[in-house]
Amino acid sequence: MTNPYSAAQWLQLSMQQQGLLQPLGSLPALLQQLSYVQIDSINVVERAHHHVLHSRLPHYATSMLDEAMSDNTIFEYWSHAAAYLPIEDYRFSLYRKQQLQQGDKHWFEPEHKVMREVKARITAEGPLKASQFKHDADNKNGTWWDWKPAKKALEQLFMQGELMVAKRDKFQKVYDLTERVLPNHIDTTVPCDSEFAQHLITRYLVAHGFGNLQQIQYLRKGLKPILTQTLAQLCEQGDIARFTEPNSKQVYFYLPKLTLPSTIPNKVWLLNPFDNLVIQRQKLKQWFGFDYQIEVYVPEAKRQYGYYALPILWRDRFVGRVDVKADRKNQCLLLQQLHFEADAFSAEALSTDAFVPALIDAIDHYSKFNNCQHWRLIACNDKTIGKMLLSACQ
Repeated sequence: MTNPYSAAQWLQLSMQQQGLLQPLGSLPALLQQLSYVQIDSINVVERAHHHVLHSRLPHYATSMLDEAMSDNTIFEYWSHAAAYLPIEDYRFSLYRKQQLQQGDKHWFEPEHKVMREVKARITAEGPLKASQFKHDADNKNGTWWDWKPAKKALEQLFMQGELMVAKRDKFQKVYDLTERVLPNHIDTTVPCDSEFAQHLITRYLVAHGFGNLQQIQYLRKGLKPILTQTLAQLCEQGDIARFTEPNSKQVYFYLPKLTLPSTIPNKVWLLNPFDNLVIQRQKLKQWFGFDYQIEVYVPEAKRQYGYYALPILWRDRFVGRVDVKADRKNQCLLLQQLHFEADAFSAEALSTDAFVPALIDAIDHYSKFNNCQHWRLIACNDKTIGKMLLSACQ
C-alpha cells in the first residue's frame, strides 16, 4: 500500500483525468470524463458551468450547452450540487429520486396539493418556468397560489423525478414532464445500493485519478457502509488499488492502469472557483499546497483576495489567484486583485520570464470568452509581474 506517486505527480495525473492537458473533442465526451459540471448563478463574469467547459474545450461557446440539452445528450440534476450530467448516467439519478419519493427530505417539506396542481398545469400547457406561476393580484381569474409555493413544488417534482429541466431561458429553468423530455432508449432501472456505490467510485476515480472515501462520497449522506464494502471488493478484484498517506494515515484509492502524462505544457489555467479540480478545498490544500476559499459569502471588509478570485494554475503548480469582474458596458475584464503565493516562484524552473507570457495568453483568452475586448490590471502584490502586465495591457 505504498504511495506510487509524489504530490506533484498526483496533480499531473488529476490534470490529465480532468481533461486539462488534451481536448476530449466534444462536450458530451468531456462530461462523461468529468461525470458532472456544477451549475452556478453568479455572473460577475461568465457563469461557472460555462467557464469549466471553456477551460477544457478550446472552441467552446455557451450555445453548445443549450444544444447538448436540446439533443438530450446531457441533463440537469443534483450531483453534490446542481449540475449538468451525461444522459447515460440518468438511471443513477433515480437512486436519489426514489429516496425522495419514499419520504426523504431535500430542502423543505413537500406540499402535495400544490405539487398536483403545478404538475396538472404543465401537463395541460406544456413546459413552464417558475415565473409563469407568479400570482397576478390584478387578475382574479389568474392562478390562486403565489409563486413561492409553486416554485417549491416545481423543485420538489424535479428532485423526485416527475419533472425534468427541458432547457434554460435566461438562466431560468423551464420544466416539463419527464416522459416528454427523456429519450425512450434511456435505461430507467433504479440501481441497487452496490451498483450506485460502484458508479460513484468509478466516476470519481476516472475523473480525478485518486481519492479517499470522504472525497468519493462528497456531500452525500448515508453511503459510508456500502462505499466501504464496495471499495474493498473492487480492491480484491484488482479493479482499483490503494495506498495509505503517511501524514494523515488515510487510505486513498486509485486506478492502477492510469499512466502519467509525458509532458506538462508551459500553460496557465485561470480556473473557476467551482471547477471540478478545485471544488474539494481540503484535498486541494493537503495534496497540492493551495489554501483556497471563495469569498463570495464573506463580508466585503473581511475578504483577503476579492469577491470572485480564480485559482491560477501554472504547469503543475498553483501559484496564485486573481479577482475578476467583467465590465460589460465597456467590454473590459477587470483584474481587481492579482495575488501570488509567497513561494510561487521559489524554484529555479519557475521564473517569471517564463510565466508572464503564459499568464497574458490566459488572460487574453479568458477576456475574449467574457466578450471583453481588453483587460485592465488594478492591483498586484508582485511589483515585477505587475509592471510587466501593465505594459502588456496598454
